[in-house]
Amino acid sequence: MGNEAECSARYGAQRGKGRALLETKELIFRGDFRAVFPFAEMKGLRVDDGRLAFEHRGQPAVLELGPLAAKWAEKIKNPRSRIEKLGIKPGQRVAVVGVDDYGLLSELAARGAEVASGKEKDCDAIFLGVSSKADLRKIAALKSSLKKDGALWLIRPKGANAPVGELETMAAGKKAGLVDIKVVAFSQTHSAEKFVILLANR
Repeated sequence: MGNEAECSARYGAQRGKGRALLETKELIFRGDFRAVFPFAEMKGLRVDDGRLAFEHRGQPAVLELGPLAAKWAEKIKNPRSRIEKLGIKPGQRVAVVGVDDYGLLSELAARGAEVASGKEKDCDAIFLGVSSKADLRKIAALKSSLKKDGALWLIRPKGANAPVGELETMAAGKKAGLVDIKVVAFSQTHSAEKFVILLANR
């Protein structure tokens, strides 16, 4: 998806190889050492022959990203909003079910989306919070509330110890006649997994 890459990195006196992850508001490196670089704390961001270089808290940092370096630099300088990453457009009808994120509704309103209240119907997008396996049972019912080209976003906790994993969400979606096509960072603690109705069933 272009937001993860194996690379070599330097940060101050630290050197090593690992995986870099470009999140919504920060760049994370995990490998021989671990570092988190919030975009707001990066100084002097530049690209030099496939190297993404900047200063963070007075220490020089360099990631050997090759062709991705320029693309990541652009995303860091001009980050898309969360709602833009989720593909929500002005005028779309959206429902939010069981998502514990106080900022989401205000972001949807600012985007010009129509947030459905009460019974969901003919939605362009539905956000379903998944904090347990029981929440997966709601997928089939919510599918009927989607437009044929609509999207069901499952918002689930990140991490290996999360109560619901990607394999389980994929299986539940497939059972309901949906297919997963995209995963984006919803927040520092949660991922958003996009499901759509199979083309054959539209």
